[in-house]
Amino acid sequence: MLQVSDEEIKTRLRFDNPWWTEGQGIDPEVDSWPRRDYFDPFVGLVTDKDVRRAVVLMGPRRVGKTVMVQHTVKALLDRRVPPTSIFYVSVDNPTYTGLSLEKLVLLFQEIHSHDRRQVGPYVFFDEVQYLKDWEVHLKSLVDSYPGIRFIASGSAAAALRLKSRESGAGRFTDFLLPPLTFAEFLWFRGLDKEFVGSLLGTEPEMKGIEKLNEEFVAYVNYGGFPEPLFSESVRGDLRRFVGNDIIDKVLLRDLPALYGIQDSRELNQLFSVLAYNTGSEVSLDGLAKASGVAKNTLRKYLDYLEAAFLIHRLYRVDQNARRFKRVTSFKVYLTNPSLRAALFGSVGADDAAMGRMAENAYFAQVAHHRMVHNLYYARWKDGEVDFVRWSDFDEGRWLIQEIKWSDRPVRDRSLLKGVLSMAAKIEARDILVLTRTAKADDRVGDVKVLFVPVSIACYALGAGVELVLRLGMNPRTYIPYNQA
Repeated sequence: MLQVSDEEIKTRLRFDNPWWTEGQGIDPEVDSWPRRDYFDPFVGLVTDKDVRRAVVLMGPRRVGKTVMVQHTVKALLDRRVPPTSIFYVSVDNPTYTGLSLEKLVLLFQEIHSHDRRQVGPYVFFDEVQYLKDWEVHLKSLVDSYPGIRFIASGSAAAALRLKSRESGAGRFTDFLLPPLTFAEFLWFRGLDKEFVGSLLGTEPEMKGIEKLNEEFVAYVNYGGFPEPLFSESVRGDLRRFVGNDIIDKVLLRDLPALYGIQDSRELNQLFSVLAYNTGSEVSLDGLAKASGVAKNTLRKYLDYLEAAFLIHRLYRVDQNARRFKRVTSFKVYLTNPSLRAALFGSVGADDAAMGRMAENAYFAQVAHHRMVHNLYYARWKDGEVDFVRWSDFDEGRWLIQEIKWSDRPVRDRSLLKGVLSMAAKIEARDILVLTRTAKADDRVGDVKVLFVPVSIACYALGAGVELVLRLGMNPRTYIPYNQA
């Protein structure tokens, strides 16, 4: 049977690394894309050779990992790293089927006559999860080639996260690239400066907040993915270009292959139920009935979906902020709020689902700052609170946050009955109520109540410490996701 020869493989490698040819660099179109907020920390990690580890770039599909790798190649070229010392290979290319990572490295060294122990080369393995036992191969390379800086990236995040921890202990450094923040969405569209000055004053103009909310609704519908921002065709058919990609490549291929799932339709059905009901409280019994999946299998599927960065579970506390010994219900949020629109169609500003989508969008911004590890929701017999978070700062205290997508709570305090009741029980000093357009300060007894439009709060969380300060939040809680 005919096999791909080494010379054919080398020809393909030269094609994938155009900067090896004098005067060429990365694709100009890719180079023109804005850099993610996570770009500088990632480049800093890649170029830090004090610790001999491979960098593993993780994240869900369609959030720009390959683009960020290409941008990193450009940054290395700009830093005068010799072009022939930068090697990029997409492992899922059919030309490389059956090749080990070390074989690819050896071919790279042959092309450029590199010494095996040469110090300085950067090697990028994209879509690395499609190589069986990739983590074992990568760990071996880190040990065998101390002079090379290895960077791996891929979209089957469950494999990357789980296997990097099992087999790469002490040899891998994980870096998570999440979906776009609302601040990045505005920045990519060139609109960030338009809103900063007018909307962060004490009395933002109604025209300004309404326009920001239009962008916020657009963000909820497609803004978590970079690609729709630059392609009208993708934006116009998100279900085809994004929704089907998630279904086909993650739910029907990646996860079943990784975990030996026999009936991928069950997993697809479960995810569809969760995506449609994002931000709602669910139970294993209710999910079993809605999805037709047995409860024992459900637990495994939920673990898989969370490991793949598709969902996040939020657990419940009672009115006194105490955890339940037996977990019977929990909330599920999409890590990317735009996934719901990609699967079921767009949501309008006045649609009934917009309230839950605004809540999901805010949760997604909070998740960027690693503040979900001590975040809960509260529900008891006659009341509930959207988010309750323990803050270790200021001698430790509970923070209460409620998302309404309405301005009625500013005028009608009865709508905050449950929030105020819980605040009194746990001696919380601050309540943040996220509204649709209203911005105000109030005090109920010893409790400060701050009303802020949810779009402004989402923007501030991603935009910077100074904006967080302007919203009355503790600046010490603002920690970039990958620097926590």
